[in-house]
Amino acid sequence: QVQLVESGGGLVQAGGSLRLSCAASGRTFSYYRMGWFRQAPGKEREFVACIRWSGGSPFYSESVKGRFTISRDNAKDTVYLQMNSLKPEDTAVYYCATDIRLTTMTASYWGQGTQVTVSS
Repeated sequence: QVQLVESGGGLVQAGGSLRLSCAASGRTFSYYRMGWFRQAPGKEREFVACIRWSGGSPFYSESVKGRFTISRDNAKDTVYLQMNSLKPEDTAVYYCATDIRLTTMTASYWGQGTQVTVSS
């Protein structure tokens, strides 16, 4: 099994920044893409960003493009999400995910989530 553990969430004012981390443990696999989804109160879970296992071809939702940056470390077992110019509408639980398939916007493995709250 693969475990994904997110960290770095918290409370920040609008315009501020946060950096989320996702560390994998247990048996790991070289899935093609891994990244982040988020779920705001009363809303469905939505795709945020993903990156190939090699660290190439980052892909973002239009709502975060230009503000968020996804990256991986050299060991390919940790993914980061640098969030800048945060807006109140970014408030959500952010979930790390791996084996993301863009055709269906689904994933095989999920973390427990970390809360991001942006105040105005």
